Amino acid sequence: MYNKKNARYYHAMMLPGVIFLIIFSVVPMFGIVMAFQNFVPAKGLFGSQFVGLANFKRLFMLPDFWRILENTLVIAVSKIILGTLAAIVFAILLNECNNVMYKRFIQTAVYLPHFLSWVILAVMFSNIFSYTGIVNQLVTACGGEPTMFMISNTWFRPIIIGTEVWKEFGYNAVIYVAAMTGIDPTLYEAADIDGANRWKRIWHITLPGILPTIILMSTLNMGQVLNAGFDQVFNMYSPLVYQTGDIIDTYVYRTGLVNIQYSFATAVGLFKSIIGFTLLASAYKLADKFCGYRIF
Repeated sequence: MYNKKNARYYHAMMLPGVIFLIIFSVVPMFGIVMAFQNFVPAKGLFGSQFVGLANFKRLFMLPDFWRILENTLVIAVSKIILGTLAAIVFAILLNECNNVMYKRFIQTAVYLPHFLSWVILAVMFSNIFSYTGIVNQLVTACGGEPTMFMISNTWFRPIIIGTEVWKEFGYNAVIYVAAMTGIDPTLYEAADIDGANRWKRIWHITLPGILPTIILMSTLNMGQVLNAGFDQVFNMYSPLVYQTGDIIDTYVYRTGLVNIQYSFATAVGLFKSIIGFTLLASAYKLADKFCGYRIF
């Protein structure tokens, strides 16, 4: 039964989080109005001239924008697909491991990269893939020619995608491992009695058991389709790989903060947010329609 006296304590516990959300997420939303203005800092939001959809028209007329959008989609979608597959496979392998000490060691080892900053990892990978780095040393030892990986438009995308998957798959697997603990152990016992081997148990019990979690995570990831990872790309790219490595977030940074075009950068960011919200809502409806899965 609802108890007002107890409820106020729960509301008090929520208050700091709500205040934090309002200050850093709700109040800044008023800045969206800059996308429809020729914003001048000296005049402020209320004094700057409204230009309607002029910034968006300029956005779609830029030839570089479609290249940047393509880069963002390719990098982000590849990260989502490969990252999800790697997390699921790792979670299954971890679940099948019976050695507790070895299992804990592996968990710790693969979770650790998630907590490292891309500022640190970018320097590490830049050294690994440099002209005199360990990768080129191995290539040279095998009789090949060294390659400038970090300034190659051919190799930059695979490096960005691969390093992101390596960094996050262990941490992302946590939720799948947790989902597997909720599977009824008697199902595995019954499968053993019926003579099912390990692969059949995984295919017919483990994967169906974590399917709702996979659907949930895939649905939430749809909102990240245009989020290719600003921290990573910004710390690893250079003007030489803008052709394949420049994404929406880095473009907004250069346009808004470096070139001081606040209104145009806001329009680009708003476009990205609208597309992300639309994809997230669409994925939720598809999950409900085809899988009968609802979050709320």
